[in-house]
Amino acid sequence: MGIRELFLVALMPVLKTLFIAIVGLFLALDRVSILSAPARHHLNNLVFYIFFPALLASSLVDSMTATSIVSLWFIPVSILITFIIGSALGWILVKITRAPRELHGLVIGCCAAGNMGNLPVIIIPAICAEKNNPFGDSSTCSKNGMSYVALSMGIGAVFVWSYVYNIVRACGNNNIPTDAKVDSRISEKQHDETLGITLDNNCTEALLLSNNYLSSGGNEDLERSTREVQVPVLGKIKQQVKTWMGNIELKMIFRPPTIATILGIIIGVISPIRNIMVGESAPLRFVESSVVLLGDAAIPSMTLIMGANLLRGFKRSGVGLWLLVGIIIVRFIALPVVGIVVIKAARDLGMVGSDPLYHFVLLLQYSVPPAMAIGTITQLFEIGETECSVIMFWNYGVASVALTLWSTYFMWFLS
Repeated sequence: MGIRELFLVALMPVLKTLFIAIVGLFLALDRVSILSAPARHHLNNLVFYIFFPALLASSLVDSMTATSIVSLWFIPVSILITFIIGSALGWILVKITRAPRELHGLVIGCCAAGNMGNLPVIIIPAICAEKNNPFGDSSTCSKNGMSYVALSMGIGAVFVWSYVYNIVRACGNNNIPTDAKVDSRISEKQHDETLGITLDNNCTEALLLSNNYLSSGGNEDLERSTREVQVPVLGKIKQQVKTWMGNIELKMIFRPPTIATILGIIIGVISPIRNIMVGESAPLRFVESSVVLLGDAAIPSMTLIMGANLLRGFKRSGVGLWLLVGIIIVRFIALPVVGIVVIKAARDLGMVGSDPLYHFVLLLQYSVPPAMAIGTITQLFEIGETECSVIMFWNYGVASVALTLWSTYFMWFLS
């Protein structure tokens, strides 16, 4: 296929997403007020607790087997790489732009966590539905693609609600208590180290000498005592891991999308349970059919909410221009290039099989805009809500062009 045909295939799902998002934005206008703030809140609850988990579970149950779950082991590895590289670039960005301290967690989260939820769910079936798609038969393409996307969504949700949630909380609150016990000569204050990247200022603070020593004063004594205090490296690492684990709220990790992913994998992999619920002769087939119906409402609902939430991003107040440009560069230039290098190396080493659709989904993980769940997290902590809306507005505006171009290149690259 030529570049022109691939471009048209890539453009269709982006236009569909953009059109539905614009409808959501229109419905959120004050003059219309159908998707007002209370309406968005209730619809978001339905999506988060019902529609999205149903979509995840039904997609995984329909296509997941014991063999496939083993063959897709590279999906969590790839997502981990996106978070590590994205976090490193985000940390560099806040240092270069000197972003406000309370926004460090937001910026790093936006650079690290991509939208592996509703966008791939829309893009993959739409591409598969095109007659000229490079991935073969439409039904087989859609079925296999949704299994890849569903697993990616579930694992991505775990990363967002474990990593981004805690880093926004740590960076935005100076007074988070820690239960870590202090050494007789060392008192460790709030600390959060994630994925090997140390975030200073509000995110992390250096080890401080105990109050008894500090009361004695004197810069020379301070330097001498600092040299005298020797803490084993292994002990420091152990203490840091203990502090970080203590800050994680498990209830925020095991959210409905995560639980739905686990249940979908269990039902799909364990044959006796699958035979009871899946298939034309299954006694409990009505359960699967009902879950599928609920899941069908997820995509349009999520996209409408996404468009409505972007309404607040028209104003650029509170976000520096270079900070905004930096996030866009990280998400739509740096990370896709990293993704091409990673997936090409994995393909050459035989780590990701030979299915080009699988490779395309992996590449898509590196080129999507920031996860919409970050907006929910900022609302939970009331940190950078307006700034998050501005960042999302401009990133999703750029994504309409960037995703089309990158998707075109990815399909050409894999063909």
